Amino acid sequence: MTIDINCDLGEGGSFDEALMPLISSCNIACGGHYGNQESVHSTVALAKAHNVKVGAHPSYPDLANFGRQSLHMSATELKRSLHEQIDLVETACLAEAVKWHHIKPHGALYNDMHKKQSIADLVLEVCMERQCPLILFLPPGVQFSEAVPEQIQIWKEGFADRAYHENLSLVSRLKDKAVLHNPKQISQRVLEMILQQRVETYSGSKTPLHVDTICVHSDTPNSLKILQDLQSKLTQKGIQIRA
Repeated sequence: MTIDINCDLGEGGSFDEALMPLISSCNIACGGHYGNQESVHSTVALAKAHNVKVGAHPSYPDLANFGRQSLHMSATELKRSLHEQIDLVETACLAEAVKWHHIKPHGALYNDMHKKQSIADLVLEVCMERQCPLILFLPPGVQFSEAVPEQIQIWKEGFADRAYHENLSLVSRLKDKAVLHNPKQISQRVLEMILQQRVETYSGSKTPLHVDTICVHSDTPNSLKILQDLQSKLTQKGIQIRA
């Protein structure tokens, strides 16, 4: 059995070099919430060195709020920004002779795809306009107006270190215990996602959850210990970390 473990990197954190060997795919901040040409290129090169799949991590263009607040923008403006962000990753991949692998929206944009079909449709249109096969990482429950074309795969994502409501939306970071920190608790949670296809919610109930990839946030305190413990526990169960 295998599972993809992904991590949001290139966001100015101090542990990218230590985290990269422990994951199988990374989502690189590309200027919307953090990052520039230099940081994107260096993170792509780091991913290449560790054979980690490269993904673009675009967001609402909102550096001030780290992309964690919804913005009211025209569809044209938002699409232009998302393409510009993804272009940074694609250009760095070409320079490093790396094939880019996926797109994972960040922050409020990611959450808005779950809440608003118009935002989900817009992000899907951006993916289609890239005119290449790619994978789109999404939360469970996202709905589109039309069928997803064959060149785009959808991978449902679970969060190792974030609390869920019963409808599988994420609990606001402003609430107590919305972000999990205990490595052993998180590893057990991930094993339950993989082996039993369910997750314990904020209220304590168990909700079905099928995932193709699992995220550990690099800015979660002790993220390095979380990933080290997770790698150990998965290995003990015969589960390989692989995209």
